[in-house]
Amino acid sequence: MAAKLELKNVKLDYDSEGDVLYIYFGNPYPADDSDVTDEGVVVRTRENRIVGLTILNARERLYL
Repeated sequence: MAAKLELKNVKLDYDSEGDVLYIYFGNPYPADDSDVTDEGVVVRTRENRIVGLTILNARERLYL
């Protein structure tokens, strides 16, 4: 059975012109590193903790 996960203070910002969805966990912090997945998701980290996600070509991946 999957555990329930509750996220607090998650912020979303969508740029319709660039078709990019930004997801912030807590206040937006500058990342000190990032990785891009094969699916076009940028995982932004600070001190080895995920501080945000950037989803490129969001319309293709999400129901927006």
